[in-house]
Amino acid sequence: MRAFEYASPAKKEQVSPLLGTAWGESEVLAGGTDLLSLMKDEIVAPKRLVNIKSISDMHGVAVEKDGLRIGALTTLDEIAHNDDVRRLYPVLAEAAGDAASPQIRNLATIGGNLCQRPRCWYFRSGHGLLAQTKDGKSLVREGDNRYHAILGNEGPAYFVSPSTVAPVLIAYQAQVRLLGPRGAREISLEKFFVIPKSESEREHALAPNEIVTDVVLLSKLPKVQAATYEVRQKEAFDWPYATAAVALEMNGSTVGRARVVMGHVAPIPWVSVEAAKALAGKGVTPATAEEAAAAAVSHARSLGHNTQKIHLARVAVKRAILKAGGVA
Repeated sequence: MRAFEYASPAKKEQVSPLLGTAWGESEVLAGGTDLLSLMKDEIVAPKRLVNIKSISDMHGVAVEKDGLRIGALTTLDEIAHNDDVRRLYPVLAEAAGDAASPQIRNLATIGGNLCQRPRCWYFRSGHGLLAQTKDGKSLVREGDNRYHAILGNEGPAYFVSPSTVAPVLIAYQAQVRLLGPRGAREISLEKFFVIPKSESEREHALAPNEIVTDVVLLSKLPKVQAATYEVRQKEAFDWPYATAAVALEMNGSTVGRARVVMGHVAPIPWVSVEAAKALAGKGVTPATAEEAAAAAVSHARSLGHNTQKIHLARVAVKRAILKAGGVA
């Protein structure tokens, strides 16, 4: 690991001045479960590390007048076992409790989970975010791409968004609060994730000198029946092939509105408008769930070695819909 400066601010307002104006100059240390591995492998080599663990008002879960606020430094384990989360947003508690392993959940923060870097093996081997050769050819398209994107994969980014919690939060229409040199701002979590077009960009709508301070679940949203489903190779700690999160606003026995969000299938959590339209005005049955699941992957395309992900994503969407609708 290369030498670096170290700063440990006590207040969130002190963080931005310590961060650089370009990506790579500095990195933010929260749980460290991802960042420290990247530093040890020299995938990132910041000149300064800014430890934000001591900022007290970025910890914990609080019920406020406008909704549920989750501090960015709250661990996944705390979210999974928090009474308010389990009562108001039970599927979020389920997703947080299923993520990674118990050891990681006790360290990993919700902010870090949303900001974690791709698990693409080309990126993790030092070939860059877009994994291109000097003449612009994609290592992903030319090589082993069995775990790579089936949606939003027009290029040059082919990795998949790694967060298993983000699709659930987006299905619940969560907001994320950011803080930078120009003050605080709030955006929908759906818009927080972006597909980079060059190596100088990252996968999030953050400036290099901004941080995530809170995740907010608004209380004014209609009540929904929600569920999440993931397909992975083994029950123990493993990265999913595909996940799906579904939130249904019901009018009696029919779906009024639906939110269908897939994970691990695209460089961003993928909101399927097609699946939502296929569900609207219909009851939740195996037939309508199958129709919506087929619509969710109607624009999916294989990169050559990941055709199986299209089928697995369809299965995840169908089973999440049936689970949300209470259909066995």
